[in-house]
Amino acid sequence: MAETMQLDQALPVGSEGKHSGGWWGVLALIATEASLFAYLLFTYFYLASQSEQRWPPEGLPALLVPGVNTVILLSSSVFVWASERCIQLRQSQWSLASMALAFILGVCFVAVQLNEWSKKGYDMASNLYGSLYFTITGFHMLHVIVGLVILMALLLWMALGYFDHRRYAAVSIGGLYWHFVDVVWLFVFTSLYLTPYLF
Repeated sequence: MAETMQLDQALPVGSEGKHSGGWWGVLALIATEASLFAYLLFTYFYLASQSEQRWPPEGLPALLVPGVNTVILLSSSVFVWASERCIQLRQSQWSLASMALAFILGVCFVAVQLNEWSKKGYDMASNLYGSLYFTITGFHMLHVIVGLVILMALLLWMALGYFDHRRYAAVSIGGLYWHFVDVVWLFVFTSLYLTPYLF
């Protein structure tokens, strides 16, 4: 029994005070993925400036549902941050609850986005705008789904007691990816939904 306790106390906690290799790896992934979205949005604006048809073809986009969906996604990011903070403060139950709320809000975002897609009067093959719209939002949706898988894994590991105030690097890394997904949506939302009102 004493040997088991000594082994438990000797478990590594990573490089305290420093970011782990996984954190830097996800940061490199984020830089790559951010470049992808930058190219997509550049293409959107370039082709919009070259197009002679009305942009978007069906008229100005509605803002209410996408705006609410933006608030939902940003709220999920706040709860991911709160979950990590609660772990640091040794409040494991609050950490678990915050991560669960973040996951639920992420699922709500996906459901609202799918519903919005179904109500569009065009698809990827309808016109240039439709192709760009579904490509950009589709790539973002793919990243959200990957993020939800990460949040679900973190939620499961939290429920199993894998993390404590010294061992939570995976939560920081997963949170970093989820915050990236949220920030990208702000650029997508601004580009696809707000800028048509400016030009």
